[in-house]
Amino acid sequence: MPVRDVALLVLLCVIWAGNVIVSRIVVTDMAIPPLFYAAMRSLVVVAALFPWLKWPGRDWWRVALVTTSVSGGGFALLFVGLQDATPSSSAIVQLSGAPMTVLLAIVILKERVRWRRGIGIGIAICGVLVAVASPTGWENSSGLLFVFAGAFVGALGSVYLKTIDLSALRLMAWAGLFSTMLLFPLSLWLESGQATSSMAAPWKMAGALLFSGLLVSVFAHTVYFHILQRNEAGIVAPITLLTPIFTIMMGAGITGDEVGPVMLAGAALAVGGVSVIAVRPSATFFKGLLVRTRI
Repeated sequence: MPVRDVALLVLLCVIWAGNVIVSRIVVTDMAIPPLFYAAMRSLVVVAALFPWLKWPGRDWWRVALVTTSVSGGGFALLFVGLQDATPSSSAIVQLSGAPMTVLLAIVILKERVRWRRGIGIGIAICGVLVAVASPTGWENSSGLLFVFAGAFVGALGSVYLKTIDLSALRLMAWAGLFSTMLLFPLSLWLESGQATSSMAAPWKMAGALLFSGLLVSVFAHTVYFHILQRNEAGIVAPITLLTPIFTIMMGAGITGDEVGPVMLAGAALAVGGVSVIAVRPSATFFKGLLVRTRI
């Protein structure tokens, strides 16, 4: 892989890690309702990619289900979880998306898994469980349930993503639109104070939305898909494992996360297990979202 692509991937990992930190601040310090924030983020994506909203055809319902899973649905559950869970513990739990993707592919797509990936799945799951069982992780357990649910929804969508024949930009455009159509009604039904909390710090809210919608989703994922076109997914995917590492570092330094030795040991196990999974080939699902289960 060219050095330029490696440098870009590292930059993308920093951006994705920063998004978890920013989202935590938005839903806690700024008290923005998480479903509303996820809906507004999706709306920003739609506005930026509106020219790519060409009708996907008679399989539009499949596009709606899959893109909402890997976009608004996964992000919404993550944001809900971040109200209670720290970015560091959330980053580790999100690693469960990789083994879940493979396990779902085994059940749904009849993916064949040999012993090396089987060991990787076991190590990754053990690592996540160790991190959650640590004193710091256990304190955030209620929020981590939502983070885990978000990882599961993203993994389910990733399994079916290969059945959709859309370019990356069209995929993200429809993900933004269908997510917006789902999340705004849910926010109006389940949440309150959206306008009041947003207007309390309008410039901070606007900055967070531009960062999450434009820099994280549109820019970072467009660059990521271009890198995947030029390189093997089995080489690219393991590098994205820098994202949880950067998230833990930022969480400790910015949001004051308590990162103990047990949580670090769990993180090391989870990253090691996922790296084993990521380098093994797959013929049934889109490996580019094996580690990064949402767009």
